[in-house]
Amino acid sequence: MKKTYELDDLDRKILALLMENAKRPYTEMGAKLFVSGGTIHVRMNKLIAAGVVKGAALQVDPARIGYDITAFLGVFLKSSGQYGNATDYLTNIPEIVTAHYLTGNYSIFLKVVCRDTDHLRDTLARIQAYEGIQRTETFISLEESINRPVQVVPPSELKDLLE
Repeated sequence: MKKTYELDDLDRKILALLMENAKRPYTEMGAKLFVSGGTIHVRMNKLIAAGVVKGAALQVDPARIGYDITAFLGVFLKSSGQYGNATDYLTNIPEIVTAHYLTGNYSIFLKVVCRDTDHLRDTLARIQAYEGIQRTETFISLEESINRPVQVVPPSELKDLLE
């Protein structure tokens, strides 16, 4: 089990500000938090070294570039021993944007983004072509209403930080 990194109040506030806007300058954050930009920089380096911060990613709205279908797939494997090989296979299907190993009914739960239903059908065929997959269940998303990072400060405190 991975060791938990103990965040202090300043770490939480730094993370909250950056999760709200990852392009926020360290000097601006330092002014809000009453520390220097250099202190923010040092803290960020520690958070990165500890594995708390894994990097920064660009978020693209799939619908804006023609990917109108988001679907979730529950994957039933023939045996749990197939998990490693199945994920190796699934990694090569670019329409799969997340995969989770689960307890419960499904062995793996996938999030898939496709242009249209024809593209989804083709993607499903490629997924189901893996011999270790017994069957899949597909759920098409009609709307995403919540997508946020983990909350490291209470909402009222975040509101005060953002003002």
